[in-house]
Amino acid sequence: MAGIGDINTWSIGQQDTVIAALDRAVAAHPDRVLLDFGGQLFTYADVDRLSTQFAHALAELGVEAGHTVLSMLDNNIDAVVCWLAANKLCAVSVPVNTALRGEFLRHQIADSKAKIIISEADYVDRIAQVSDGIPDASLILHRGNLERHPTSPIGIRPLDEHRGSCTDTIMTKPNPWDLACIVYTSGTTGPSKGCMLSYNYMCNLARLQLRAGPATEKDVTITPLPLFHMNALCVGIISNILVGARVAIVQRFSVSNFWPEVERSGATIASILGSMGGLLAQATDNASMKKCFGQIHTVRGNPFTEETKKTWRDRFGAKQVGGNGYGLTEASVITSLPGGEYAAPGSSGKRVPDFDVRIFDELDRELPANSPGEIVVRPLRPDIMFMGYWGRPADTVKLMRNMWFHTGDIGKFDDNGFFYFVDRKKDYLRRRGENISSFEMEAAFSAHPEIEEVAVHAVPSDKGEDDVKVTAILKPGSSLKPEDLFKWATSAVPYYALPRYIEFRTTMPKNPQGRVLKYELREEGKTPSTWDMEQSDIQITKR
Repeated sequence: MAGIGDINTWSIGQQDTVIAALDRAVAAHPDRVLLDFGGQLFTYADVDRLSTQFAHALAELGVEAGHTVLSMLDNNIDAVVCWLAANKLCAVSVPVNTALRGEFLRHQIADSKAKIIISEADYVDRIAQVSDGIPDASLILHRGNLERHPTSPIGIRPLDEHRGSCTDTIMTKPNPWDLACIVYTSGTTGPSKGCMLSYNYMCNLARLQLRAGPATEKDVTITPLPLFHMNALCVGIISNILVGARVAIVQRFSVSNFWPEVERSGATIASILGSMGGLLAQATDNASMKKCFGQIHTVRGNPFTEETKKTWRDRFGAKQVGGNGYGLTEASVITSLPGGEYAAPGSSGKRVPDFDVRIFDELDRELPANSPGEIVVRPLRPDIMFMGYWGRPADTVKLMRNMWFHTGDIGKFDDNGFFYFVDRKKDYLRRRGENISSFEMEAAFSAHPEIEEVAVHAVPSDKGEDDVKVTAILKPGSSLKPEDLFKWATSAVPYYALPRYIEFRTTMPKNPQGRVLKYELREEGKTPSTWDMEQSDIQITKR
C-alpha cells in the first residue's frame, strides 16, 4: 500500500511479567523508592514484601490461580499491593472505577465472578445495595473504618485483619501469556465487557510508552490518574519498574495543587490526560509553577492541542509534550512515535513496529492513503493484544472478522505514513478521560418512573472530547423538569457520566426498524429547547 510504509513481519519480541520485573528490580536496588503517595514513600523491597504478605493472606481466604479478585480502591498503596498480590498468586486482578454505582457496579462485579472484593469503606454501602445481584461474591474486605455496617448477604470484614504476615517467597510465577487483569470497557452496544489482558500485554504497553517518552532511573513520574485505569498501572507503575525509577501518585487531579506536588516530589515526567494539560496551561501562576520551570521535561497524555503543547514548552519549559498516539484497551497503543521525532500537526504518529494497522472499507478492502475508513489491527508479536472479552467469546469473534480486530473507529494514513483519527464509528461517548456506555446510561434513565423513552448521545464539547446529552420522551401527564431529572441522576449514574444537556421531546427521529437515529440527535446538538446544566445553579461534586 503506497505511502504507509513497510509492514513488519512476525517476531517473538520481548516477553515479561510485572512480577518478574519487580523481582529483578528488588534484586538490583531493593532500597530505592518506587512509590510516593503524598510523601509516604515505599521502596521496591517494601512493595515486594507487602504484596507477598497480602498474597499469602488471599491464599488463606481461598484465592487460587485463575480466580478473579475485584478491587474498588482510591489512589493509595493498597491499590498497588492488592493488584500485585493477586498476580503473585497467578490470580486475576479486576480493578473497577470507584465512581460506579447501581446497575453499572452490579454488572461488573457479577460479570467478573469475583468471590473477594477489596473496597474503600466509603464504597461498601454501594456494593451492599446490589449484593443480591452478585451471587459469586462471598467477602468484602474494607479499607478504613465503616461509618455503619450495612445489611448484606456478603461477609464484610476489615482489610486490616487480612494483610498477612508471611514473607515466604511464592515460588510459582505467572507466565507472560497468562491472564493478569480484566479491565471493563464502556459497553457501547451492550453491557460493559471485560477486556482480558495478559502480563505481557501490560508490560508491552509500558515499553511502548517508554519508546514514546523515554525515562531513566533518575526520573520521577507524577500522575493523578486513577489506579483502576491501565494508564496509571502501566505507564505510571510498570514503566518505572522497568527502568528502576520512582512514581509519585497523587490522590486526585487538582489544578492548584499540581505544581506544589511537582515541587515536593521532584517530578521530571508528568503522566496526565490531554484535558488536564489544557487546564494546567490556562491556570494562573503560582510560586511552585515558577520554581519548577523546566523541571518537567516530558508530558505524556492525549489529546493535546498544538496551542497547549506550545504553552507547556514556553510557559513551563517542557521539551516533549503529548504522546501523539492512538490506542484502545483491546489493542494497546498501535500508533505513536519514538520520543523526540517530528509529528505531523493533527496526527497521532505512525504505526508502531508491534502492530499491523490498516484502513478498511465496509467489505474489508484496504483503502489507499488519505481515505478514511475503519481502523483494523492485528499483532506482530505474541501476547500484546487483549485475549478477548471475559465470558463473551461471541463478542470477541464478532470483532475479529477476517482475522482482523475491527476497532469501530474511523481513521486514515497520509502519504507519509502519519495516522489521523477521524471519528468514532461506535455509539459511545468520551468525557473527561472516561468512556461512557450509552446502553448503560439509557438503562439507568429508563428506570425513572416518568421517562417513556430515552436516548443518550454525545454533543461536541468546546473543551474537547464530548458532553453528554439526554434526549427523552416523558410519559403522558408528566410535569418532570430537566433540573429535577438531573438531580435524580446524581444517585443513579457515575459523576463523570452526568449529562450536561437534557431535552424533552414528543418524538424521536427513527429508522424504519424503529431504532433511534442518534446521528441526527448528535448533529442537532444543543437545540433552543435544551436545558444546559452549566447555565444552571447546580453544583457537582465528585463522589
